[in-house]
Amino acid sequence: MNHAQLKVLGRALRVLGEHGEALSADTSDARLHEVKDDLRRALDLLEESVTTAAPSTRCAEHPTGPVDESAPDLCLLCETRRRAARRAEFNGPAPQAPPVEPAPSRYGVRGDRPQPQQRWLPELWNGQAWQLCGTPRRDRREAELFVAAQRRGPRAAMAYRIVHEFTDYEVLRVWGTPVRVDIEPMGGL
Repeated sequence: MNHAQLKVLGRALRVLGEHGEALSADTSDARLHEVKDDLRRALDLLEESVTTAAPSTRCAEHPTGPVDESAPDLCLLCETRRRAARRAEFNGPAPQAPPVEPAPSRYGVRGDRPQPQQRWLPELWNGQAWQLCGTPRRDRREAELFVAAQRRGPRAAMAYRIVHEFTDYEVLRVWGTPVRVDIEPMGGL
């Protein structure tokens, strides 16, 4: 409900309160029709202001959650949590299931997989560590051309290298000199 709706609704309810104070046994029908119109106006304003469904429980955490009639706040979710806590109090913690042997994966385990394919990884020195730049290449010449293009670019790093990946990693060639740069300004003073 926004501020304008709040002010208009408050005014309509104050008018209704004044009508309620002025009611007596000899109130005329014209006055009662006026009260009825003001009451309808207040209900219409209230209908426009309410945007969510009416709460089904008295729970602040789950106002529109599932209902449990036996719960004090009518909230099934909170009552389930309370019942589990009471059960654990009397019976102790729930028994743990025996460890299950992992089912075989449709992709197999790592030892069963073929060795990695041969790739060349272009990396750049970011001042702290080597970082992958671009996608791994299947061809060494293509990886070297990629690094050459990166070095000619407007935001070139201070050093690049190509790492050969097969069953292990091997650095093939390094361009530039990687210098460790302190991330703190002025050397962390």
